[in-house]
Amino acid sequence: MTFQTTVRKQDGLVVMDLCGEIMAGADDALMGGFVEATAGNASPVLLNFAEVSYINSTGIALIVGLLAEARASDRRILVSGLSDHYKEIFEITRISDFVTMCDDEQSAVAAAQG
Repeated sequence: MTFQTTVRKQDGLVVMDLCGEIMAGADDALMGGFVEATAGNASPVLLNFAEVSYINSTGIALIVGLLAEARASDRRILVSGLSDHYKEIFEITRISDFVTMCDDEQSAVAAAQG
């Protein structure tokens, strides 16, 4: 399944809707979406994983790279829509230390505003 991102604004957040499998070959779409999401604004970015079907170790590395870019520009990142399996992987890999993990988009909006 081809990986895609779409970017939209929602209640003070820039939402990156991620869709497909995050693995080798997803880097251009992932980083391109991040560049689009961060261009010209300082809003927090929500990575919406609700439509992500698979993330392998290369995909985890791509996400870590995106988080490094966000950290370098002092950008707050929130995530939502992770399955229990990927929540556990984010905790094991300590990605969860660098993002605000939320169950859904509504709780992400509340977390960003609070």
